[in-house]
Amino acid sequence: MTSGTIFKLTYLLRLIGLVCVASLFSMSNAVAGDAEDAHRQLTEADFPTASKCGTCHERIYGEWSSSSHANAAISPVFHKFEQAINNLAPTISHFCVRCHISVGTALGEPREMNTWDRSQVSREGVTCVVCHRVATAYYKSNGQRQLVPGDIFQPVFGANDNKNLKNVIADADHYKVTTNTKTRGKKIHTDAIKNTQLNKSEFCASCHQVAVNLGIKLEVVWDQYRGSPAHAEGTTCQECHMGKVPGVKSGYDQDYIAVIKGKPVGEKVDHHNHAFFGPGYSIAHPGLFPHNPDAENFEPEVWLKFDYRAGWGTEEFEEKIEDGSIKVTFPEEWEDSADREDARAIVETNLERTREKAELRKQVMENGSHLDGPFFKSEKKVGENLVFKYTLKNLNNGHNLPSGSLGAQPELWLNVVLADPNGKNIWESGYVDSHGDMCDLHSLDVRAGTIKHDDQLFNLQTKFLTTNVKGTDREMYLPVNFDLDQLPQLRPPAQPTTVMNHPPFVRMEGRSLPPLASRDANYKVPAELMTQPGTYKMSARLRSRAEPIYFMRFIGATPEMEQAMNEWMIDMHAYSVEFEVK
Repeated sequence: MTSGTIFKLTYLLRLIGLVCVASLFSMSNAVAGDAEDAHRQLTEADFPTASKCGTCHERIYGEWSSSSHANAAISPVFHKFEQAINNLAPTISHFCVRCHISVGTALGEPREMNTWDRSQVSREGVTCVVCHRVATAYYKSNGQRQLVPGDIFQPVFGANDNKNLKNVIADADHYKVTTNTKTRGKKIHTDAIKNTQLNKSEFCASCHQVAVNLGIKLEVVWDQYRGSPAHAEGTTCQECHMGKVPGVKSGYDQDYIAVIKGKPVGEKVDHHNHAFFGPGYSIAHPGLFPHNPDAENFEPEVWLKFDYRAGWGTEEFEEKIEDGSIKVTFPEEWEDSADREDARAIVETNLERTREKAELRKQVMENGSHLDGPFFKSEKKVGENLVFKYTLKNLNNGHNLPSGSLGAQPELWLNVVLADPNGKNIWESGYVDSHGDMCDLHSLDVRAGTIKHDDQLFNLQTKFLTTNVKGTDREMYLPVNFDLDQLPQLRPPAQPTTVMNHPPFVRMEGRSLPPLASRDANYKVPAELMTQPGTYKMSARLRSRAEPIYFMRFIGATPEMEQAMNEWMIDMHAYSVEFEVK
């Protein structure tokens, strides 16, 4: 074969590859059979924003706007982490943003594009069209999902048929709607096509079952669910995460599917709560999140200059500025007090919605777990060891406690404190260091020797383990063996990882509780601390945080990000018991 022939074949193969990639973004045109238009470049107009959908589906929009789905593209931790692993292994490229910023990926926005430079619909993360413009039922993971592009008039895919929509279109004058650009009225989609998979757990798997290029599974909730009692009895993800009660199969509220110009549409149907109950939370600036149409009056980079913690825009703060009792050099964008006051109103609204989100997070965690104890194993006497235990049970029959993303990041641990008859705390496990981290081997203060390692810590956080050149397994922040060379490269192994479920020398050590399982937390208070008789108080609480602070520092998080991560963590099952020591 001549070099010229080889060149032609190579060029042809590259051309075929480009055509195949382009076809991924032309679903609606392909369905319509319009071959000529199939390869047109997509624009922001092809994917309506949640704000547009929310004008008719107000309740759904309100629930979604503070959800983890809405936070997917705006999350500061996600961007820091995603950049950190791309620095380690640039070939990862768009792997993460395919789920977190699906529309941006479809639009061809660069992976590293600034959040404020992206289209509005891209910044909405897992927005309406990411689920309701999916036409095909398929069973793939790792972010394999194709969106059907089209303007606001194009059909959507949902859990219900189009009966109600047809009635609205037939009475367009009453509802003051239009399905084309030639007539006046509120623009709405022309059809609602039922996608039966939208009510099935399989629909969630494409983004909630993810293995990285090494073969390590970071998102494992689908694997856990497939072997769970919930799956065996036919309970779906949607029934627990979109139902009446956070985390519990309890049926659905009944509500109108849409309200147009104050007029309810059709009869009430099952309402699927789009808060998507779960333990995750946002640490973004409250001007940027929760999603708020009023906040769009200020650009994202302008919001980042608004110091809401200093009280900008509050009545007290502005009075002090006016009477000269405090002096502040404001950024040019925030020199106008009226702008600061408008921004403050938006921030206060968003902070209140974040507090409501925190309450839902607490409910879903407490509904899915039960803490019992203390159960004493020894005599309660002065000068003797006090031996006792607590028992934590996973009431969730669908997946582990905790479950979710990134394997080794979600934290769940038990904090127990003993106070003597004088009210002085004499013993504690589950305490935190100066950064807010529990005092295990990853604590920066433990490593620095400034705080004692918590030898009795009860911690359900899964850990990455790597087998190092220097010796045995070692816990790591990421599934990366840093001892192998100065600049580690994440390369897939030569053999299939499906055989071992992890690549050689790298694995995850699961410490979470399987569905309906329980585990004892065993403790011992040394005899030398039990110095006086009387009434002692034992207090316990289960603590939940989305990310460890040591990990946030590893990926380059800012102090503001660390502060917000600690600020919005939640405590569950907090209670105290008193007992007599003789």
